[in-house]
Amino acid sequence: MGKVATNVLGVCDTKGDFVYVLANWEGSAADSRILLDALSRPNGLKVPRGYYYLVDAGYPNAEGFLAPYRGQRYHLQEWCSLENAPSTSKEVFNMKHSYTHNVIERAFGVLKGQWTILQGKSYYLVEVQCRTILACCFLHNLINRKMTNFDIEDNIDEVDSTHATTVVDDIHYIETSNEWSQWRDDLAEEMFTD
Repeated sequence: MGKVATNVLGVCDTKGDFVYVLANWEGSAADSRILLDALSRPNGLKVPRGYYYLVDAGYPNAEGFLAPYRGQRYHLQEWCSLENAPSTSKEVFNMKHSYTHNVIERAFGVLKGQWTILQGKSYYLVEVQCRTILACCFLHNLINRKMTNFDIEDNIDEVDSTHATTVVDDIHYIETSNEWSQWRDDLAEEMFTD
């Protein structure tokens, strides 16, 4: 039996916050087809005039979208020593593109590292899976924006036994509060008025 995958179109800013996410296409769908769908939706992806989003080689070069040169070295590890320095303007462009494009790769890496539900098989309906992806992206942004003193990237793969639950750590009573609801409402209002 084959695996079912969800193809996620994610756009993030330079800080790694997701500014647009489309998560309702099957994994085999072509990237350019998903991009066209995102652009054609009433509240779809909009590229500010005069700006470009960096895209990988699976996307076409088009107004507002900048893909790397094909047939040229691209990945950063290909330039890691002085004797492998870029020798043409296309290679320089690809090196800079790759360096900048790593922001989205890191954002997805952090997202998958923080939300285990995104890592394995899901037995939920496709609609629920898509909403789960969107919710995880939203929570990723909340953490990224509000927990500035916590470097999430450094803690993805760490396992620290000092945080194991002990008898002292057990929770016996939970007090109700509307603090979370108020914080969430304030943040949602702030996000949608920007």
